[in-house]
Amino acid sequence: MVRWLSAKLGPTVASRHVARNLLRLLTSCYVGPTRQQFTVSSGESPPLSAGNIYQKRPVLGDIVSGPVLSCLLHIAHLYGEPVLTYQYLPYISYLVAPGSASGPSRLNSRKEAGLLAAVTLTQKIIVYLSDTTLMDILPRISHEVLLPVLSFLTSLVTGFPSGAQARTILCVKTISLIALICLRIGQEMVQQHLSEPVATFFQVFSQLHELRQQDLKLDPAGRGEGQLPQVVFSDGQQRPVDPALLDELQKVFTLEMAYTIYVPFSCLLGDIIRKIVPNHKLVGELAGLYLESVSPSSRNPASMEPTVPSTGPEWDPQGGGCPQDDGHSGTFGSVLVGNRIQIPNDSRPENPGPLGPISGVGGGGLGSGSEDNALKQELPRSAHGLSGNWLAYWQYEIGVSQQDAHFHFHQIRLQSFPGHSGAVKCVAPLSSEDFFLSGSKDRTVRLWPLYNYGDGTSETAPRLVYTQHRKSVFFVGQLEAPQHVVSCDGAVHVWDPFTGKTLRTVEPLDSRVPLTAVAVMPAPHTSITMASSDSTLRFVDCRKPGLQHEFRLGGGLNPGLVRALAVSPSGRSVVAGFSSGFMVLLDTRTGLVLRGWPAHEGDILQIKAVEGSVLVSSSSDHSLTVWKELEQKPTHHYKSASDPIHTFDLYGSEAVTGTVSNKIGVCSLLEPPSQATTKLSSENFRGTLTSLALLPTKRHLLLGSDNGVIRLLA
Repeated sequence: MVRWLSAKLGPTVASRHVARNLLRLLTSCYVGPTRQQFTVSSGESPPLSAGNIYQKRPVLGDIVSGPVLSCLLHIAHLYGEPVLTYQYLPYISYLVAPGSASGPSRLNSRKEAGLLAAVTLTQKIIVYLSDTTLMDILPRISHEVLLPVLSFLTSLVTGFPSGAQARTILCVKTISLIALICLRIGQEMVQQHLSEPVATFFQVFSQLHELRQQDLKLDPAGRGEGQLPQVVFSDGQQRPVDPALLDELQKVFTLEMAYTIYVPFSCLLGDIIRKIVPNHKLVGELAGLYLESVSPSSRNPASMEPTVPSTGPEWDPQGGGCPQDDGHSGTFGSVLVGNRIQIPNDSRPENPGPLGPISGVGGGGLGSGSEDNALKQELPRSAHGLSGNWLAYWQYEIGVSQQDAHFHFHQIRLQSFPGHSGAVKCVAPLSSEDFFLSGSKDRTVRLWPLYNYGDGTSETAPRLVYTQHRKSVFFVGQLEAPQHVVSCDGAVHVWDPFTGKTLRTVEPLDSRVPLTAVAVMPAPHTSITMASSDSTLRFVDCRKPGLQHEFRLGGGLNPGLVRALAVSPSGRSVVAGFSSGFMVLLDTRTGLVLRGWPAHEGDILQIKAVEGSVLVSSSSDHSLTVWKELEQKPTHHYKSASDPIHTFDLYGSEAVTGTVSNKIGVCSLLEPPSQATTKLSSENFRGTLTSLALLPTKRHLLLGSDNGVIRLLA
């Protein structure tokens, strides 16, 4: 459902509402000590004897977070790499950011889970980044992700709420992450960009080794209250140390961990490890001690294997590697033998090494098993990938605070919908906002898809064209309950938007008295209300033949033709606007006229009814007026300077208006009154504005013009 929704909602809404909450959910997957236990799969060798560079030891939290990660990656597949670098990465650096600058930051269980989630997500992201992007953001990953994580991990003063267990998991995950980056970028780049994180990681073993030798038993009475003892290390630096933490640290950074960290990095970095890591000898000795403790009597070849680096990344405990090569890893899964690059020929898809297929080798049909282990995967090129204007608009939108209730119009051109040969008379988005309808002077109604596509200059073709009308179409709308489309050219057509079949036509009783205005009732009603030129209001239920009701609106006066109809959101009242500026409010349940009043001095152009029995009407006397249903005086009255507001739509408590001079205005319906207008530039909109509709969830505008083209702007 989440995958389907994120495709349906479009990039901005999916990122703001779906991806944001999935990212928050990811942290919850790792909260609590039960989620931080290693999972034991059947027939697994002791955790470290396989000597796999790319340590994958799943914890329970990884299983819980599986679906969350797959949905997050699905959104990235849909909308492309920017989602990874502009939305996920900043969130990761927010998760791992150290607390306040003063004093050692405390870890709570939420922050601890956040660190685990951040490292897991970073590992997923790096697999999908292209080489150029990875190199561009490498300094950011190093400074904003790896170093903050390591500062918590190797801290001598910060305890983890779940103790050694959580710290061990974070340690294994971080080794895995750094090893993955090293495999992707190759030795030289590690030396340039990642030497600091790698050295920091190894440094903690020296510090603990020295503390063990100094045997930290400081006299508690000798120091001030709440002060941590300062210890001078061999590099001449003084660091505070919390004696209570030594136990936890020694449980984490054991001989086994030294072995886990030393073997992969000595294989990956080769000789460079001597330049980057000052204390590599010590860690190497600790790793050797671990090996002896595991197999003191028989140094059997199985456990020896990892210390003899065989072929770099494709090296495989099942004997897949080429043991005669003394290999350093190349960048793309090749192995250097002397001065020759050897491509391992054993990357059989049915039995991939612990790393799975590497970018160039058998990366095509990735099965679910090998997918978790690939070093690099292409993000599939999706038709909805963000670029150009869409990308710029998306970057702006994900930065806007969610509480902002105002409509901002930026004139960013997102899409064009050419196809009508006559002026567009009406546009109506469907309630799901993934399609919209347009009716035109060319006697057709078209159904268009609203999925993002291209970079803002692309043109979209209609999904369906309805051609049964005989005159110019002036109304189109959707009957929400049965999901039918209602369109009117003087006669009303009800048709199916999926097949384009006409379900019913309602002709006026007398051809001399055509229908002048139509409105559809909100769900759960299935009725259509129609006004004819003799001031009669008729209701038709699309489920049964014949008329439901018929009401006379004129009542002795001659208010002219009905120009506009609007139904209240509850469906309990209908308001009709006449060509003389008169408005009539009618109760749909009793048929009684609740109120009739002269609202404007000119023709009424459009009426909308809003929640809370509020009506908004615009007229050819250049005014836009806000009324309460049963109050005499209007609550707001806006005058347009040059032209009448012939089309408008509502967004929350604001009206977005359009005039013939191509000016878009935003007026507030609440106190205090405010009005702002923008002139549409000719490159974004050609022709004269004839109709306007707003997509409330996506905050886009659909603008129809007299040349038959509809544009989507933000």
